[in-house]
Amino acid sequence: MSPIHITPCTLEQIQHVLEGVNAYNLQQVPALADLWTPLEFVATDNNGNTLGGVLGGVGYWNGLEIKVLWVSEDYRHQGIGGQLMAHIEQMAQAKGATLAMLDTFDFQAKDFYLKQGYNLVGTIDNFPKGHQRYYFSKSLG
Repeated sequence: MSPIHITPCTLEQIQHVLEGVNAYNLQQVPALADLWTPLEFVATDNNGNTLGGVLGGVGYWNGLEIKVLWVSEDYRHQGIGGQLMAHIEQMAQAKGATLAMLDTFDFQAKDFYLKQGYNLVGTIDNFPKGHQRYYFSKSLG
């Protein structure tokens, strides 16, 4: 084989890589839903101030991937995070999701997710250094 060259991707090359992996994945397991359905919600007060938000989406195998959950420090421990999680889970179920998944760190919300009914499915120790990263899943419906 001749030498290869590894360089930063262009936008077109990124698209090509994503199309390649998606095509391979879908050959192995057929899609159950659209490639990606974004689910992004914000909680506001009566004045329109942002109190928190949740960002995620449903992938082509009907899994809800929660990427970000954030509640302003002034509004934590008031049930807002739980309401945001319940809302995104309900919206995902309406889109056909049967499973939710997310990750967090030991300095974030491990106990919160356990209280929300998530199951710890994996841990990476010492990432970031001196901490742990946790992976969770939850059956929906």
